[in-house]
Amino acid sequence: MTLYAGIDCGTQGSKVVIVDSEKGVILGEGSAPHPLISDSNGRREQEAAWWIEALVSAFHQAVEQAGINAKDIKALGVSGQQHGFVALDEQGEVLHNVKLWCDTETAAENDALVQQLGGVQGSLDQLGLLIATGFTASKILWFKEHYPEKWQQLHTVLLPHDYLNFWLTGERVAEYGDASGTGLLNVRTRQWDKRTVELIDDSGRLWNALPELKSAETCIGTLRPEAAEKLGLSLITRVSTGGGDNMMAAIGSGNIAPGTVTMSLGTSGTLFAWSAQSFNADSAMVAGFCSSNNGWLPLICTMNVTSATTSVQHLLAEDIQGFNQLLSEAKPGAGGVMMLPFFNGERVPELPYARASIHNLDSENFTRANLCMAVVESATYGLRYGIELFRKQGIDADEIRLTGGGSRSARWRQVVADVMGCPVVCLQAKETAALGGAIQAMWATELADNPAQDANILLTDLCQRFVSLDETTRVLPNEIAQSQYDEFYQHYIQRLQAVYPEVKL
Repeated sequence: MTLYAGIDCGTQGSKVVIVDSEKGVILGEGSAPHPLISDSNGRREQEAAWWIEALVSAFHQAVEQAGINAKDIKALGVSGQQHGFVALDEQGEVLHNVKLWCDTETAAENDALVQQLGGVQGSLDQLGLLIATGFTASKILWFKEHYPEKWQQLHTVLLPHDYLNFWLTGERVAEYGDASGTGLLNVRTRQWDKRTVELIDDSGRLWNALPELKSAETCIGTLRPEAAEKLGLSLITRVSTGGGDNMMAAIGSGNIAPGTVTMSLGTSGTLFAWSAQSFNADSAMVAGFCSSNNGWLPLICTMNVTSATTSVQHLLAEDIQGFNQLLSEAKPGAGGVMMLPFFNGERVPELPYARASIHNLDSENFTRANLCMAVVESATYGLRYGIELFRKQGIDADEIRLTGGGSRSARWRQVVADVMGCPVVCLQAKETAALGGAIQAMWATELADNPAQDANILLTDLCQRFVSLDETTRVLPNEIAQSQYDEFYQHYIQRLQAVYPEVKL
């Protein structure tokens, strides 16, 4: 029995899975929540220390459930929410709360940086993608302008998963996939882009603070004594490079070759596919990130999915079971109730200052069930907007593999199939990002022990062993509902463009 652990540090909490690489099974899982600091000005922050506390708690839960000796775990792989900004001083102390991917307080700084690059086309030409509000780059500029004294102490810039790797190993490094979401990496060459960095800071401080970049199949080190003691692990336990949560979820859903599309119904909504070549999108809203298996991962992200449905759920004082019951009582179209679900602003389409709104209410359709259906439909329409952008780039969706909390709702899965017009299926493993971290840890460890292996064949074999579809969740589009949703989606787009004329299809 050879054991590995995968860790996922998300917005709402941390998850851990422990797997047996010989049997190809998950032995134990654990989770612990994270608080969130938020404000109406778009601020979304967390304290890095909360992640460590949650990691330790979730790890011990997983070990206990697995019924194993933690010292038998051979290696760890870490997945983390993308785009966060962790500022460290020379001693490794965190200088400020971590601004998260969903933070839109830095929209003005992002606009200024994009303009300095020459606008949308300038950003695409320089970096291979458009720097969006929420990427790390504008957070760094915001930090420099608002906290000049702390800026003078800046020694290292890390992403959330990089910070967990630092806590585990003491190594200050980054990995191409997650680094491509900073807005500081040229995704074509996989190198930090000095021109963009110097637009933020030309003193050299930021350039020197960027960590060394590592390829995805490598181990970065072994555990520090403090981390080993808190987790109950051996000092020789290895840590792989890890990656961003979307990159790890791609591995954990078997999305490592062309032809598969993964959609996450999480706090945010993501849609991504794998490519062997760097992705030259006609639309700046498609981010041509690097993958965490040394390819590329064209990705679209919307910022309001379960974050939006949770807002309605809390408003109605319902638990998730009650919310899903109400959802099952509503018909397609929610009786005409329509929502623009931009509680956190929006990235695709790019509307960082947008706010949520409800439309078409009357005395007959203003029901709890229709409110639930309207928020689910609107979140799903946002992802269809992304699917349409993908299709324009030649990426079709023959089958959608669903992940994230929203995928556990049978009614929502049917809505996705009807809105997208293609089959939908979930995976057996619910925590695909954490599983991806464990698979990557196996991949890196086996390559370290036997470098002569073909890396691509090895990863394919590992994914075939661990990634399986849950056929009980498979749903096909309902022909009548699909036709209705084609019409409802057009109404949504018309409403969207009426409220925000700057939105172009």
